[in-house]
Amino acid sequence: MAEEITYADFERVDIRAGTIIEAQPFPEARKPAVKLLIDFGPEIGVKKSSAQITVHYTLENLVGRQVLGVVNFPPRQIGPFRSEVLTLGFEDEAGAIVLAATDKPVPNGRKLM
Repeated sequence: MAEEITYADFERVDIRAGTIIEAQPFPEARKPAVKLLIDFGPEIGVKKSSAQITVHYTLENLVGRQVLGVVNFPPRQIGPFRSEVLTLGFEDEAGAIVLAATDKPVPNGRKLM
């Protein structure tokens, strides 16, 4: 378990729901990854993300999927791609990433409470 934090610490991490509107291969990445465009609604807009989610997902079944992302990290340069949000997921038993998502649709941009 990680170090204990306060609720105020948690509030500083801005986790929002967004819908993947585009998924492309990312062959330049060191580890297998996908380039995503995620719509986080009118307040935040469409953001780019690189995600190592090639085991459980195809490009086709990612589009339209609602995911969770941290939208207030600084952008990160990953090879030739600038990732603007951190798409959230969990490692399965083999270390492959399973996306974190809502169990029912919510409006894009809705903040995790």
